[in-house]
Amino acid sequence: MAMKCVRSVFAVFVFLYGLNLQAAMGNTEETGDVLALLIPSIAFGGTFFREEGHEGSMEFLKALGSTQLITKALKTTIRKRRPNGNCCDSFPSGHSSRAFSGASFIHKRYGLKYSVPAYIAAAYVGYSRIDANQHEIEDVVVGALVGILGSYVFVHPYTQVQVTAVAENGMYGLSFKKRL
Repeated sequence: MAMKCVRSVFAVFVFLYGLNLQAAMGNTEETGDVLALLIPSIAFGGTFFREEGHEGSMEFLKALGSTQLITKALKTTIRKRRPNGNCCDSFPSGHSSRAFSGASFIHKRYGLKYSVPAYIAAAYVGYSRIDANQHEIEDVVVGALVGILGSYVFVHPYTQVQVTAVAENGMYGLSFKKRL
């Protein structure tokens, strides 16, 4: 029952984002803004649709959280001026890191065939930031790499059987876990 409620709320959320995206069409920057939030929202929602429970959502939160922390730390440390002259949080692109974090989560968790549309949308987010004179290409590329890195560190593929190496107290072996 609770899972159906979460799915319904998520469907409404995506629908409302879709309306906002439709309203933003024709404005590259606004479309990129919406996609930068929509991609990770869909990735997170996918963990509920697949009914995989706590594990997938926690991996997503770790990946996105680490991405956001690294992005903010780099922005604060480097303090690069934006191409439009505004100071000083251009490097790396937060929109790109967020979008690519969602796309790479989908890729790592569920496979490349499910992530292709998300990667295309994430690339558009990066393009929109350059087109809006908010970032230079290196800002977007590093933002994308930070987003991808977070997912590749924290996310494991969703499979029916999970095998994990175990090494503790002088004992070594493998742990098998089957999803029901």
